[in-house]
Amino acid sequence: QVQLVESGGGLVQAGGSLRLSCAASGSGFSINTMGWYRQAPGKQRELVATITSGNITNYPGRFTISRDNAKNTVYLQMNSLKPDDTAVYYCNVRFLPYGSSYLRNAWGQGTQVTVSA
Repeated sequence: QVQLVESGGGLVQAGGSLRLSCAASGSGFSINTMGWYRQAPGKQRELVATITSGNITNYPGRFTISRDNAKNTVYLQMNSLKPDDTAVYYCNVRFLPYGSSYLRNAWGQGTQVTVSA
């Protein structure tokens, strides 16, 4: 029911900025928490930031997460990027299908972020 399309990744120099976006499409569901994860080569996938339907966020430091509910889109503003930020970034949404009683997960396809020294 839920399709996620990510964009905004690319190659930047250390200290630069990127803005990732993830748009959810489909019907028959409501979206709850949205978030971003990342996975570097040889590393475990790790949580970057989340934002609830009530706009409660975590990890609000160097990266800023936001959402536009009218567009079903979540963003990740990444400033002061470092080489260690190099990873594939994945969008995640928790959603509730109409008529269902429990939340489910959807994942984006991933977008590559590469930060050069």
